[in-house]
Amino acid sequence: MPPRRKLFALTLTLLLAGLPAAPALAADVFRVSAIPDESPTELQRKFKPLGEHLERKLGMKVEFVPVTDYAASVEALVNKKVDMVWFGGFTFVQARIRSKDGVEPLVQRAEDEKFRSVFITPADSGVSKLEDLKGKSVAFGSPSSTSGHLMPRSFLLAAKIDPDRDLRVSFSGAHDATALAVAGGRVAAGALNISVWEKMVAEKRVDPEKVRVFYTTPPYYDYNWTVRKDIDPALRAKLLDAFLSLDPAVPADKQILDLQRASRFVPTKAANYASIEEAARSAGLLK
Repeated sequence: MPPRRKLFALTLTLLLAGLPAAPALAADVFRVSAIPDESPTELQRKFKPLGEHLERKLGMKVEFVPVTDYAASVEALVNKKVDMVWFGGFTFVQARIRSKDGVEPLVQRAEDEKFRSVFITPADSGVSKLEDLKGKSVAFGSPSSTSGHLMPRSFLLAAKIDPDRDLRVSFSGAHDATALAVAGGRVAAGALNISVWEKMVAEKRVDPEKVRVFYTTPPYYDYNWTVRKDIDPALRAKLLDAFLSLDPAVPADKQILDLQRASRFVPTKAANYASIEEAARSAGLLK
């Protein structure tokens, strides 16, 4: 090599050696989000131990990415801004359709095989059945919520009550906000998922002597952790094992399961949510 070229090569090598290391590739971070069915601080609190567990199992950094509303959680997964999302049954259906079948549910809580919603009202309201709601103000969660809107709406329709015609409907945005709206007397009744209701009662955020459940829906499939179908198969296998290996007999695992309101996680599949899609189409919420 001519002396001038040798000098250039040596200079280039020294310059490159002095450069900082390249930033980690996006693939080195596993990004997770969730529908905002509770307050942002509560979602972060619930996810922290699970995120640390996933980091150990996956061998990579796990980052929680909050979103502003249900639609944003769907778009984040469809547009590959995140790798996994905690969806309700309806938001999973929306994401599957938006992605042209590019996403799949991975696991659900055992409780999600027979999930339920509750309708609540102030203890002294005189409301005792769904038909008593006609003409009254009723709060749902998000318009895209399975347990806070879609399924309660479908059971109202089955009872010959058209929410758009027979009720004064409002949307609180989240299950806990619905319960607080009823407790605060801002609406005559509200619909929310049974898990959040039971948690709020246990935490004394609502007083069951002042706010009562007057209707509990029949069971249906609901929440799941959904992933993109294009994630690496080996990573998917690790992820599945991370959830299925959580053991309630192990104290650290039990803490994670308790925060997720789960006895355990089980595999799930898209076919489990066919009835949710049917209900959404029947209610006119899915075109």
